[in-house]
Amino acid sequence: MTPEISYVIDTFFTLFAFVLIIFMVPGFAMLEAGLVRTKNVTAVLMMNTMIYAVASIAFLLVGYSIAFGSFGSDGMSQWAAFLFQMAFVGKVINIMSGGVSERAKIIPLTIFAIIMAGFIYPTVVNWAWGSNMLDGTIFDLSMYDLAGSTVIHSTGGWALLAAILIMGNRKGRYTKDGAVRVIPASNIPLVTLGAFLLWIGWFGFNGGSVGSIASKESANAVALTILNTNTAGLAGAIIVGIYMQLKYKKLDITMILNGALGGLVAITAGPDLYNIYEPILIGAIGGILVVLAVPFFDKLKLDDPVGALSVHLVNGIWGTLAVGIFASDATNGITLMGQIKGIIVVAIFAFVSSYIVLFLINKIIPLKADDDVQMEGLDVNECGLEAYPEFKRAF
Repeated sequence: MTPEISYVIDTFFTLFAFVLIIFMVPGFAMLEAGLVRTKNVTAVLMMNTMIYAVASIAFLLVGYSIAFGSFGSDGMSQWAAFLFQMAFVGKVINIMSGGVSERAKIIPLTIFAIIMAGFIYPTVVNWAWGSNMLDGTIFDLSMYDLAGSTVIHSTGGWALLAAILIMGNRKGRYTKDGAVRVIPASNIPLVTLGAFLLWIGWFGFNGGSVGSIASKESANAVALTILNTNTAGLAGAIIVGIYMQLKYKKLDITMILNGALGGLVAITAGPDLYNIYEPILIGAIGGILVVLAVPFFDKLKLDDPVGALSVHLVNGIWGTLAVGIFASDATNGITLMGQIKGIIVVAIFAFVSSYIVLFLINKIIPLKADDDVQMEGLDVNECGLEAYPEFKRAF
C-alpha cells in the first residue's frame, strides 16, 4: 500500500471515529434529560448544547496547542487528527454537568467549560498523551491510558466532585434525619436511548484511539479494541442485572444501563491490550463498582442525579489500575506503579485546579440556583422554555 493511500484511509477512519464520538453529545443529553425531572429537562439540554459549542471552540483556539504543541500529523490529515481530539473535550465536562444537574446555573457552568476545555483538560492530555514539556519530573507520566479512563473520565469525575462540594445538594434530596429522598427518572426511554448512543460512540472513542487502520496489523488492533469495548459493556450490564435481581428482586433499567457504562469506562484504558476474556472480568467488576458506589456516595451526602461519580470517577480509576494488573509488561513499560502514579497526579491536579476555578466563579456568579428556582424548575428561570409545558409539576 502506498503512503498516499494509507494517508487517505487513516484520515477517513479518524473522521469516522470523530463522528461516532460526536454521537455521544446527544447520548449524554438524552441520558441526563431522562434522569432529571421534567421541570429541568430544557436546562439540561441547553447545558449540553453549550458544552459542545464553547468547549470545542476553546480547544480549537487554545487547548489543542497546550495539549500537543502544534497542529500536525504525518500519517493523516492534521485537521482530522484535531477533530478527533476535539471530540473528547466536551465529554470531560458532560461528566461534570450531569452530576450537578437540577441545581446548576447554565452561565457559570459554561464559563467553567471554557476554562476546563482551554486549560485544565489540555494540561492533563499533555502529561499523558502529548509531548510533555516536563519530562523527568513527577508530571512525566508513564501511565498507559489508550482512550482516557483517567485522562477523560477521572478528570471529569474529579471536577464533578469539586463542584458538588462547592454547590451542595439539590433541595429536598436528603431529609433532616439523613435519609435519601428518591427522585425518580422522568423518562426511561430517553435514558435508554442516551445510554445506547453513548455505547455506540464508545466504538469510535476507543477504536479511533488506536490511531491507524491502514494495515492488517492495525486493522486487527482496531477490531480487537472495539470487540473488547463492547464485551466490557455487556459484562457490566449483565452482572448488574443479576445483582439487582438477587438483592432486590427488581430489574432496574437505569442501574443496569449505568452498569454497562461503568464497564465501558473501565475498559477504556487498555482495550487494545487484553485477550477476549479479560474484558468480561474488567467490565463485570466495573458494573459491580457502580451499584456499590451509588449508595456509598449517597451516604456521604454527595448528590449526583445521574450517577456520574460512580460510573466515571470510580471506574476511571479501576480501568487504569486494571491495565497495571492484567497487562503489566516490562517490554512496553507498563507497570502497576506507573498506573497508580498517573491516577494520583491527575487526581490532585484535576480536583485542585477545578475546585479553585469553580470556587472563584462561584464568588462572582453563584453556581447554584436558589431554592425557589429549584422548586419551580430551571427550565422556566434559566431558559424561559419548558420541555413538557402540558405537565403539572408536583415538586
